[in-house]
Amino acid sequence: MPGPLDGVRVIEFSSVVLGPWACQILADMGADVVKVEAPYGDSNRQIGAARHEGMAALYLTCNRNKRDIVLDVKQPAARQAVLDLCRDADVFLHNNRPQVMTRLGLDYGAIQDVNPRIIYCGAYGYSRSGPYGSRGALDDSVQAVAGIAALNEAVSGEPRYVPTIVCDKTTAITAVYAVLAALYSRERTGRGQEIEVPMFETMVSFVMAEHLWGMTFEPRTGPPGYVRLLSQDRRPYRTRDGYVAILPYMNAHWDTFCRAAGRPDLLEDPRFRTMGDRTRNIDDTYAETAKIMANRTTQEWLDLFEKTGVPVNRVNSLADLADDPHLAQTGFWKFTDHPTEGRLRGAGFPVNFFGTPADEARLPAPRLGEHTRELLAEAGYDPARIEELLASGAAVAG
Repeated sequence: MPGPLDGVRVIEFSSVVLGPWACQILADMGADVVKVEAPYGDSNRQIGAARHEGMAALYLTCNRNKRDIVLDVKQPAARQAVLDLCRDADVFLHNNRPQVMTRLGLDYGAIQDVNPRIIYCGAYGYSRSGPYGSRGALDDSVQAVAGIAALNEAVSGEPRYVPTIVCDKTTAITAVYAVLAALYSRERTGRGQEIEVPMFETMVSFVMAEHLWGMTFEPRTGPPGYVRLLSQDRRPYRTRDGYVAILPYMNAHWDTFCRAAGRPDLLEDPRFRTMGDRTRNIDDTYAETAKIMANRTTQEWLDLFEKTGVPVNRVNSLADLADDPHLAQTGFWKFTDHPTEGRLRGAGFPVNFFGTPADEARLPAPRLGEHTRELLAEAGYDPARIEELLASGAAVAG
């Protein structure tokens, strides 16, 4: 059964994680994604565990369900090939600075000239209308400027990055929903458009949703920062034999937690009566909860709160996720046989479309230039012209 984006064609002109992961999400939902690579390939082809050169783990996890063409767009013939690929495409997505795309002759104006209905999405560091607009950006630099590193300083004593590429992936998801909204608008109006998805603005919106706090009001009523999240005691609780995560957050949760744990006296403590009281006295809340949690084993706590609705779970390592019983029963992990890389594990698509299901195993992550000839033929190039492009180095076939 085809996915919800069956019939949508996306030209991906991106590398690293932001663009490729966004386009993989679109591909998993059924879009025909054409990945355009330079002759040296996406840099992520070289990052992580690998069985063969150019097919490393980080590339494989961000590029399934795509077809691949290699074009040296610094050559006019290759640039023209990109434009020809765009003539019947629905979306063009890139993650280069806009100045780079202008220099390559692949900015919105150039693509719009050959396809006025196209959705042209640029996902990069900073909006081009601001003073940072020409700066390069990667996840670490955006974590720093968007306040994420400083959030860690508040709890650890020094600025630190979150150990996941949160800016790349959050911006990728933002790009996906922006593209989908633009496609819906085009269905109603018949008009394509340009979309800008800047990492900095995306992450400030992401961070400040809860941390705007006293800055919500003008004049401000206090400093920014959600105090519960900035407490140094916000962490998994030590049990008799390990750690457990529990958050009796809502008033009903707190009531259930205190009674089940044998501490109903805390319900009358003025520090903890309401969610607002517990937040204002968050360090005391965490301290009392920690004392309680130290009295039983992890499994005892899990069993006690399993059916109560109180959010509780064990602390998984990354390796533990491979055998997590919930992920196993829901079929989250997808196993495929790649024609050159052998048996692979991949994360499943997290959304369940019951009428138009996503398909994470439709196509394996492509080898560099694997579909160059096929895609040029689809763009209307005859065999002689394809061979001419290959001979000149404007195109490369894998």
